[in-house]
Amino acid sequence: MSINDKFQNKLHCICNDDVIFEIIDDIECDWGNHTVIQCPKCEELFSIDCECPAFQNALKLIPFNENLFSDEQKSDYLKNSHPN
Repeated sequence: MSINDKFQNKLHCICNDDVIFEIIDDIECDWGNHTVIQCPKCEELFSIDCECPAFQNALKLIPFNENLFSDEQKSDYLKNSHPN
């Protein structure tokens, strides 16, 4: 299952609601383009392809959704991060 597919299921957001995140492709930051998700309740944006200071870190969702990222996906997410 791709990471995008995982966000098509109901997940627990940091705002404490269970939601289906909206996937937004191709949002630009200073370092390139991202795929982000947005919570329909709190409207927070999370970068799901790599860590970026312009958006919330998607790894913040793991404590509420423990199987969201595999160990390899977590490693790739952090490896490709932008500078802070």
